[in-house]
Amino acid sequence: MITPEFLHKLDRFSLIVNKRITSNYIGERYSKETGRGLIFKDHVIYEPGDDFRSIDWRLFGRTDRLFIKRYEEERNLTVHVVLDLSGSMAFGSKITKAEYASMLGVGFCYLALKNNESFVMSTFAENLEVFKPKKGRAQLASMIAYLNAAKPKGTSKLAESLASYKKLIESRSYVVIISDFLYPVEQIKEIAVRLKNCQVLFVQVLDQVERKLELEGDFKLKDLETNDTLRTFLNPIARKRYEQQLLEHVGKIKEVCDSTGARFYTAHTGQDVFDVFYDIVGRKK
Repeated sequence: MITPEFLHKLDRFSLIVNKRITSNYIGERYSKETGRGLIFKDHVIYEPGDDFRSIDWRLFGRTDRLFIKRYEEERNLTVHVVLDLSGSMAFGSKITKAEYASMLGVGFCYLALKNNESFVMSTFAENLEVFKPKKGRAQLASMIAYLNAAKPKGTSKLAESLASYKKLIESRSYVVIISDFLYPVEQIKEIAVRLKNCQVLFVQVLDQVERKLELEGDFKLKDLETNDTLRTFLNPIARKRYEQQLLEHVGKIKEVCDSTGARFYTAHTGQDVFDVFYDIVGRKK
């Protein structure tokens, strides 16, 4: 549940994040394309057909040659936040992974709002739910209301959902995908490759129990997506094997992100959400 207290803390948090860190996190607002803008890029030799209004007459006076000024074209950035609301995200020993992921997602949107950028909050499980991009607090408020009412359920169609979502991205954007990413690495790689022309951040959210399995004895495990159950006995050997497999899985995700130019961050629900968020936005790589 995203409470007014959380929003109050988020508002104070935004004062801590200075413009340098914010720009580093969200990315450059200026495209590499040239056009009419405020940021000077370089000079090129004038050729017939070029806009004569762009001729640098002062440079002509010094060189007796015609050059035109080129500028970086300013374009607003759209920040896309995509949340996993499948059944597995309903798990939580104190707070569910879905609640934690939602708070992080709202934080990213709030940061975009503070920078006057458009943002989109979308969710996926068996179906993809997309909010249309727009600016302003009304959009943020509607998203919070939706997230507070939403209940994670069903199986996840991660690859299919993000393949459909890619078709909705019309320009280079910043895409934040928040999930537990307990999926085959091949699916995550497929997403990273599809979005390679965007700035992509994968944020993994795990519960404290999942992160470090400090349990022992006879347990009946239930798959929250399929409702299948499995009876098992947890002992030190089983826990060690589980932790090793989880570390290997996370390592493979990092390798995928490194090879495709995406960023990857893993967190657990026992961490302060603002510490996690500040750590993410403060990183250069």
